[in-house]
Amino acid sequence: MNLYEEIQWRGMLYAETEGVQEALTKSRVTGYIGFDPTAASLHVGSLLPIMGLVRLQRHGHTAIALAGGGTGMIGDPSGKTTERQLLTKEKLAENLAGIRGQLAHFLDFESKTNPALLLNNAEWLTTISMIDFLRDIGKHFTVNYMLAKDSVKQRYERGDGISFTEFSYMLLQAYDFLMLHDRHHCTLQMGGSDQWGNIVAGTELIRKLRGKKGYGLVFPLVTTSAGIKFGKTEAGAVWLDPNLTSPFRFYQFWLNTDDRDVVKYLKFFTLLEQPEIAELEASLEAAPEKREAQKRLGEEVTRMVHGDYQLQRALQATRVLFGGELTGLSASDVLDIFADVPSHDLPANLFGDEGLSLVDAIVNCEIATGRGAARKLIEGGGIYVNNHRMADAQATIARSELIEGKYLVLRKGAKNYHLVRLV
Repeated sequence: MNLYEEIQWRGMLYAETEGVQEALTKSRVTGYIGFDPTAASLHVGSLLPIMGLVRLQRHGHTAIALAGGGTGMIGDPSGKTTERQLLTKEKLAENLAGIRGQLAHFLDFESKTNPALLLNNAEWLTTISMIDFLRDIGKHFTVNYMLAKDSVKQRYERGDGISFTEFSYMLLQAYDFLMLHDRHHCTLQMGGSDQWGNIVAGTELIRKLRGKKGYGLVFPLVTTSAGIKFGKTEAGAVWLDPNLTSPFRFYQFWLNTDDRDVVKYLKFFTLLEQPEIAELEASLEAAPEKREAQKRLGEEVTRMVHGDYQLQRALQATRVLFGGELTGLSASDVLDIFADVPSHDLPANLFGDEGLSLVDAIVNCEIATGRGAARKLIEGGGIYVNNHRMADAQATIARSELIEGKYLVLRKGAKNYHLVRLV
């Protein structure tokens, strides 16, 4: 498949301007996507446009990731019902640094034959004067044209209003496209469907000022089959930064994908080809309880974002939830894995030279209502310490069994976990 056919097959094509298919099929193009630095990390909602650039580069085209150092000072009104909080220059610089590092996980900026480019629109937006911008750019757009765009129209019709600052965002993005066209021969802009109006404004500016053809292609906004915005969980956004969302929780997010969504996500967010995805789709239909498609989805995306080492740690952490070995896990790993289970603080002085009685630990953590009940649980094989079955009611827990000298995992039965912390 050529790039256009692949985008179609993967369900990534939402809308396009005239001539996109021919341009992508018959020639090598340079295309870009902008990323506004509203946070120090991108989140999974950014993955579809990122994968658009990945596929562009893999098909031999030139991919440009444009960091919005200039537009980030303004704020994109697209899809927003209220004005954004303006970022300080210091926060903007911090966010840009984080985003640059994350994009390097996906795009090859070092290729000797077809390197991707990472640019910052502050280079031209912060150097043009207001008078020059109004004369050279603003004169080509009527207020009526700008009001007709969804990003502005919805705010205007609801009566929420829009500041001149955000109203001007469309012109800034159009100017970005023009500058990339002039400096890097860029003829294609891609993005989410909420960017359609801004992208078309850029193609119009290139036509009016340069007499050349610019193209636009947008991807669908991703939602789950339950109608929830993709990437939103009860805990908040799922970030690409491992310090904000751990690789274990990142993997778990994909592992928990609804059966109705998993094939779509395999097409959107992985580099797997048609035959592999078809096999996974068949396994989903034949044995959905095995969750083979979800496991593969989680593995592919986690490896791409965090690397193979962190993927293996995430897989080990997942096995721990089903009784796997805790050896080698750090205290932070254990806290992350068992963040949602009941936890209990025990005074450190309960541990004597010979350790702590297992029966006392069970009673103190309210796993059993009394010592007799605790002994029955142990003798019945229903108690585990750090996922090791305990069968002796006279057993003690040694200090050496504490993870980093402070944490312990008790389990009753198959899934009833308790995290113990010494204080």
